[in-house]
Amino acid sequence: MQFRYRGKDDRGTLQQGSLVAASADAVASELVRRGITPLTIREQHEQASLIDRLNKMPLFRQKVTLDELIVFCRQMYALTKAGIPLIRTMRGLADTTRSPVLAEVLEDVTSRLEGGTTMATAMQAHPDVFSELFISMIHVGENTGMLDDAFKRLSEILELERDTKRRLKQALRYPTFVVVALLAALMVVNFLVIPKFAAVFNKLGADLPFLTQVLVGTSNFLIGYWYVMLFAVAAGGLLLRQWKRTEQGELTWDRYKLRMPVIGPLLELITLSRFARNFASMLAAGMPVTTALTVVADATDNAWISKHIKDMRLGIERGESLLRTARQSGMFTPLILQMIAVGEETGSVDDMLNNVADFYDEDVDYGLKRLAESIEPILIVAMGVLVLILALGVFLPIWDLGAAAMGRG
Repeated sequence: MQFRYRGKDDRGTLQQGSLVAASADAVASELVRRGITPLTIREQHEQASLIDRLNKMPLFRQKVTLDELIVFCRQMYALTKAGIPLIRTMRGLADTTRSPVLAEVLEDVTSRLEGGTTMATAMQAHPDVFSELFISMIHVGENTGMLDDAFKRLSEILELERDTKRRLKQALRYPTFVVVALLAALMVVNFLVIPKFAAVFNKLGADLPFLTQVLVGTSNFLIGYWYVMLFAVAAGGLLLRQWKRTEQGELTWDRYKLRMPVIGPLLELITLSRFARNFASMLAAGMPVTTALTVVADATDNAWISKHIKDMRLGIERGESLLRTARQSGMFTPLILQMIAVGEETGSVDDMLNNVADFYDEDVDYGLKRLAESIEPILIVAMGVLVLILALGVFLPIWDLGAAAMGRG
């Protein structure tokens, strides 16, 4: 049988690998003979399943969800607060978590901890799981001796982020369903309905109205060149995705994303609320203002707002106040600026920022409730125009034929 082992040599360096032996005791004896003190010895099973092999590939590899991270933070808070050793805690969570990806990550983090690195440094090896904000909070918690409080704050931040995403998805569910149904109806009409009417009109030899000619021409083009359209859409989507990955492309895309009708202002409120809440958590944890702004800017998922936050950091580094840099950024309303000014005067900027985040959250709640109501009239008008065009394009020739037949009669 093959066993995976982890251990430390005489110099305290972490050693890991695999050995073939009859039992775990035989592996332990061999490691001691080599001068390695075994820490863990586990039997290595063959991964023969096709699904398991696919899950190992980056393309099919599952991601750690927000819910799994929240549960992890809650468990870490409870266990570290109870005084259980960190390595023992991490090893236990790696064994009990239901996510194989998270279990693998925690195993690697634990191995790095056994090698003498800090938890923040060990987590930096997994940027796809732990964000810059997450790692910075852990770093502050380790340096201040308040790691349990850091995990508690992280669980609260992640819960707010999860709830916001969930509410946004719920608000967009109905408009998305209507748009998909509308596109499906267009495809059915162009590929099935209009060709039947076009064949009838051709047999009768009637002159078709302009609107009907447009509909028939569009239908013929889609039927004859649907693969070209599909390729063009796929190529356009791929080019847009590549462009968005460039620095200037991401900045331009995120800037105009905030200017979208109806949804743009709501996205801006959500981003600013997250910024204020995360910034307050950084300051409350004892992080310097400039460092906190850097971390929050990197954690912001909108490049345009992130640029403004970095400009605020540069202003503070030049000796300007937080209020002055916030006013120059143009991101905040006068009411929010007044709250920041009060926070600077009273020395409780983190509390004022939490109040700012609460203020934004109220606007977000109102905006999410009104989102469906705002989009619904636009969708109804679009559906009405579509039905009118199809009705006139299909029935005008029928009316003309009927009138001609009655005239001949």
